[in-house]
Amino acid sequence: MIHSFLLIGQSNMAGRGDLEEAVPVDTRHILVLRNGRWQPMFRPINPDRSFSGVSLAESFAEVYADKYGVDVGLICCADGGTSLEEWQEGSLLYDNAVYQGRLSSRTSAISGVLWHQGEANCRETLYEGYCERFEKMMKALRRDLNLHEVPFVLGGLGDFLKDCEEPPYLKNYIKVNEELQRIAQRNAKTVFVSAEGLSANQDNIHFDSKSLYKFGLRYFKAFESTKTGNIDSE
Repeated sequence: MIHSFLLIGQSNMAGRGDLEEAVPVDTRHILVLRNGRWQPMFRPINPDRSFSGVSLAESFAEVYADKYGVDVGLICCADGGTSLEEWQEGSLLYDNAVYQGRLSSRTSAISGVLWHQGEANCRETLYEGYCERFEKMMKALRRDLNLHEVPFVLGGLGDFLKDCEEPPYLKNYIKVNEELQRIAQRNAKTVFVSAEGLSANQDNIHFDSKSLYKFGLRYFKAFESTKTGNIDSE
């Protein structure tokens, strides 16, 4: 049975790492859902834009497949520039994720949800109450896809955002990270992954290829921690 993972959020989950700088991964046991069918992985896995690139989910899937000896399926639903509000129950993005998740469930077992989003919610009017709005969405996803015992792994925003001059509200990323950590503290089977020390592309908004590879490994360790209770960022 394929172990699949739902990938949702905005551009840093879709992946913007430079394809030419990508760290090689063993793709033999990594599949991507295309038109309801599992296809061998090829890059970019989440082509939401013409400039999509390397994703953190690639290294996550590689180490997962290696440890558990299974094929890993990636259900790629992330969409660049989207806010948490655009992922609420009843939205187009939410409904697409549920639809794709249900299709995948015919041929796989959804084993986790990987989330990275927050840059679009750095405005003061949008980071306030982020925790409660995310919990509402997570509760709906758990219900609609029967994911009551499935881990949600939430990635933090990069510290390099403090050096991003435009848009200036990105300097509020710390507030979003605090909300993401609060979600993990308040909810079972939910864990936060620090982006501390990771580096960005020249735009100072998106993680570079090498950091996305490292981030995927951190996501995996965080996922494993939902079983052991221990997490190590490296």
